[in-house]
Amino acid sequence: MLRLTIFVGRELWHHRPVVHEIVRRAHRAGLAGTSVFPSIEGFGRSARIHDLGRLRLAEGTGYLVVVVDTEDRVRAFLLDLDELLTDGLVTLEPVEVIGRR
Repeated sequence: MLRLTIFVGRELWHHRPVVHEIVRRAHRAGLAGTSVFPSIEGFGRSARIHDLGRLRLAEGTGYLVVVVDTEDRVRAFLLDLDELLTDGLVTLEPVEVIGRR
């Protein structure tokens, strides 16, 4: 099994958040599952800390998208992401699934 993690900002894809398109494409590809987690604070390549302060904390600064499936299926899905991701970070890590509920 392989975990695909996508760190993405608040980019839009055809006037909608790009994370929505990632989830829909993962669903259409028949992947085992995808989750999106909001980011509330962090830094990246620019080394500048991004946060929104306490009053706007719920809005977040970006997203973390996680996909877990077989290596072949995840690697095939990467090709579907090429046109969507103009910025951000994509990582792959092997994972051991110990149970499903």
